[in-house]
Amino acid sequence: MSVNTTPERVVFTALKDSTAEDWKILCAHYKHLVKELPDRILDHLNLLNGDFGGFPVDRLQHSLQTATLAHQAGEDEEYVVCALLHDIGDTLGSYNHADIAAAILKPFVSEKNHWMIQHHGIFQGYYFFHHLGLDRNMREQFRGHPCFERTATFCGKYDNPAFDPAMETMPLKEFSPMVRRVFASPRQSIYSAML
Repeated sequence: MSVNTTPERVVFTALKDSTAEDWKILCAHYKHLVKELPDRILDHLNLLNGDFGGFPVDRLQHSLQTATLAHQAGEDEEYVVCALLHDIGDTLGSYNHADIAAAILKPFVSEKNHWMIQHHGIFQGYYFFHHLGLDRNMREQFRGHPCFERTATFCGKYDNPAFDPAMETMPLKEFSPMVRRVFASPRQSIYSAML
């Protein structure tokens, strides 16, 4: 990661005292920040390496396997990146990992892919919630939603079987260009005005 070479800093101590000139400086810094977002995402995925949490594969391998399965099935690039990032929140949002991944992806992906990632934790529960004393059919509360089948398919076809130590898995470097393209510019964000 490169160091921001924009040396100027503003001097206000409260946003209400900022000026248009201050925001020109801040926007220059912001452009640098967002340019390196894909690098920070890839770095964070690498933090999952070696974190098994008791599973047969570590969290990075699970993410790579999920994305590999989606890629091999012919899913589009945005979907594959969603598959890669679906559990990126495991370590920071241990009680709401799906919300973390969905928040990162939201400005850059379609509503249907965002919904799929935001709700995948509940849908994935179909395969194991009953072992925890929870309702494995918790996903049924969303039956009839336009993204129900999409999310059920994501979990059943890609997320659920991605815990296999013997699976041939694409390395992270093969997904890196996809991550860079998906995160190249947001589809919707109030902060786009800073670019």
